[in-house]
Amino acid sequence: MKEHDSATTVRTAIERVEASVVETARTLPAATLHEAGGKIGALPAAIKPVAPGFRICGTAITVHSPGGDNLWLHRALVLAQPGDVLVVYTNGAYEHGYWGEVMTTAAKVRGLAGLVIDGSVRDADLLEQIGFPVFSRGLSIRGTGKDYGAIGWINEPVLIGNVTVNAGDLIVGDRDGVVVIPRARAADVVEMAAKREADEAAICKRIEAGETTMQIYNFH
Repeated sequence: MKEHDSATTVRTAIERVEASVVETARTLPAATLHEAGGKIGALPAAIKPVAPGFRICGTAITVHSPGGDNLWLHRALVLAQPGDVLVVYTNGAYEHGYWGEVMTTAAKVRGLAGLVIDGSVRDADLLEQIGFPVFSRGLSIRGTGKDYGAIGWINEPVLIGNVTVNAGDLIVGDRDGVVVIPRARAADVVEMAAKREADEAAICKRIEAGETTMQIYNFH
């Protein structure tokens, strides 16, 4: 098979969410950001942290990988900048361990903020020990190939579930799940989410003081 020139399907120049917005988002739950944005950006519930304590927050580097092949993830590792999150679509081929100890070590050394993959990974215990946050559909020991003739894309839009993820979008994940906030809306959504958190804290104080949710929300 003819070798594919990866440079033809890789976009290297992208715009990212401002660092100050990312830092504020780091303090906010994924669910709150989802709600504050108008119930947007929730990735499939099957995508969960490999370890319960993992939390992810950063800007997206998108990868469209051929199924059962992780060469494009290695390529993305080299292109990604500190604070980036690799967001990987695996063409619907979930039952492969696309990522493990070696790639986790490489990502941590490069200062990446995490991995979100619509597929499986392996070396779960080692991933937890290393402490680099990985969110996946599950675990699989099945190996991957490296086909130099297969076409993939980096920093082009990917569709995961019903959410389109673009390079530079804000990615936040915690034990509840992962949310994608479009770059153009990120600052406003993060501001609204911070206000929502403050409002909910005030409501909880009212409940602790004796009011009911029916009274507070005027339900009937």
